[in-house]
Amino acid sequence: MPDPHTGPTILALGDSLTAGYGLLPDQAFPAQLERRLRSTLPAASVTNAGVSGDTTADALRRLPRLLSRLTRRPDLAIVELGANDLLRGVTPARMRSNLDAILAELGRCGIPVLLATFAVPPFLAPLAAAYEGLYAEVARRHGATVHPFFPPGVMGAPAFVLADRLHPNAAAIERVADAFAPTVLSALRSVAAAA
Repeated sequence: MPDPHTGPTILALGDSLTAGYGLLPDQAFPAQLERRLRSTLPAASVTNAGVSGDTTADALRRLPRLLSRLTRRPDLAIVELGANDLLRGVTPARMRSNLDAILAELGRCGIPVLLATFAVPPFLAPLAAAYEGLYAEVARRHGATVHPFFPPGVMGAPAFVLADRLHPNAAAIERVADAFAPTVLSALRSVAAAA
């Protein structure tokens, strides 16, 4: 585990689910995750590198600039991407290639990855088969940990969406952060053990 006095730094790279579309900054996933991590690691910090509307191609394009601006190498990167690819009809092969390149670049920089998986929503179910296993395959190739972004019963549930009936509300992101925190702590322990 990283030194509790300096604390681990985590880069959260993603789209609107990470950025916190429609939420206050302290309600977004990175801020909520940071609060949970600080109960164990008081100096933990999570950088919000989410951009609403980003596809995997968008994130890949901005990644070198993002990494060059960091003042410290993150102990872990959470990569949460793919929903916009699906909504815009990006082929599974292109999405896989972009995720591959993102994880390869993070690996080249010595940054371990926790890859957030995205389940195809029911209204897009006919497309699901083409994307089946994509995240697991990319994670396996790069030795990344995987974790579903949404815990069961949250994605699309009426009590957990904004007025657009698409984006998660603050209560949904609370559940996401609660479910994510143990996996992040475990990934940080693995990183420390391998160092």
